[in-house]
Order: sequence, then structure tokens, then C-alpha cells
Amino acid sequence: MISPLPGITTLLPGSATHPIPGIQADIVNDAGEPVPLGGGGYIVIRRPWPGMLRASGATTSATSRRTGPSPGLYLAGDGCRRDADGNYWFMGRIDDVMNVSGHRISTTEVESALVADPKVAEAAVCGKSDDITGQAIYAFVTLRGQENNGSPEMAEELREFVAEKLGKFTRPKYITFTTELPKTRSGKIMRRLLRDIAEGRTLGDTTTLADSAVVHELQIRAHSEAAKEE
Repeated sequence: MISPLPGITTLLPGSATHPIPGIQADIVNDAGEPVPLGGGGYIVIRRPWPGMLRASGATTSATSRRTGPSPGLYLAGDGCRRDADGNYWFMGRIDDVMNVSGHRISTTEVESALVADPKVAEAAVCGKSDDITGQAIYAFVTLRGQENNGSPEMAEELREFVAEKLGKFTRPKYITFTTELPKTRSGKIMRRLLRDIAEGRTLGDTTTLADSAVVHELQIRAHSEAAKEE
């Protein structure tokens, strides 16, 4: 439904590009209001599309989910952002949540808040087990500009930025800066590996990574950051 057309669309690694003809997609916030270009939120479909009821049992699913964040919108269940050119970048399922001190926080919400900072190029968020809060928010962040590798001051600035956007309970406890996130050859972030790194577990299968050296560098940085926080 959102994919490049052969011979027409310019491909961007990691991006789904634009909706195909007949699909009226949009990105909205919690109130169902459209998010301007460059922002992130929930991806929705504004109008019915050809073939939406063809699958078995889809009628109930389509009509029940059509309320979405606002009546009349079909909620796809994914977090997404649009760049300045209107290309769609999927960030993960909105039901991927963390439980921090009894608050259910979507990883997509925190990622959207982080990338809203003009200094942030990319961000990926996951939960890390915590003895006090149940889970703590762990953010992996890539900053804009090769010379900007991050600092404790920058990490604190980002925490305050997220707190201002979403509330103090969403402040990431851990922030690891990296020049690149672990991605497949097609540009998809491997969040499974980020969860392993955050928890200090043995890494799973890394054969599909575009650059396996990235995860080893992240392990070193994550261990160092965790030691500082503790």
C-alpha cells in the first residue's frame, strides 16, 4: 500500500517512499490531527481502498479499527514519520510498549520525540530491565553532523527535550550515541539486536546485518554508558 513504483519512484534505503495510487495515507498525533512534514506519529488510511475487505474476517477488523485515533481513520498499527519530501519511514509497531513505573510508554512515541530535535538524525528505543521501575527507557541516538559524537551534556539535553514533549516519566535513563544503527542491507533497523545490547545479552543472528562491526561498537559504548549510570 505504501511502496515504490518500478521505473517511477526514486528509491531510498529504509523508506517505503509514497502510497500507491488509490491509497490516501496520513500521519496523525494522539488527537487525530495531521502531523506536518518532518514529524512522526501514527500512520492511518483516510479513505477505503480497493480490496480492503477481501481477506477472511477482514470486515470486522476493518470496521472496528476504523475509529483509530479519530473517528473515520483506519489505524494501521504502526508508528511512522514523513521526511521533508513526503517519504514514509516506518518505525515499528505502536503496541511495542515499555512499562516504566506503571506507565505504558510506546517506543515509537519516544523515538518520535527524539527525532523531533533538529540535532537528531535517527533514534531507536527499547526497554531495559530495571529493579526500581520495572523497565527503563534505553535510547540509541545518531546525531546530525560527523563532528557531533554526543556528550553527557547532549544526553541530558535530549532527556529534557523528551520530557517536555511527553512528560517527565518518559525521560530515557540510558542514551547511547552512535554514528550508525545496526541495519539490514535494505536499511531496516534491527531492534532485536538493540534489545540484546541494552540487556547485555549474547547477540542473536547477525548474518543479515549490512555492517556487523556496528553492533560490537555499540556493545562497548552501551556497557560504558550503563556503568556511568549505575
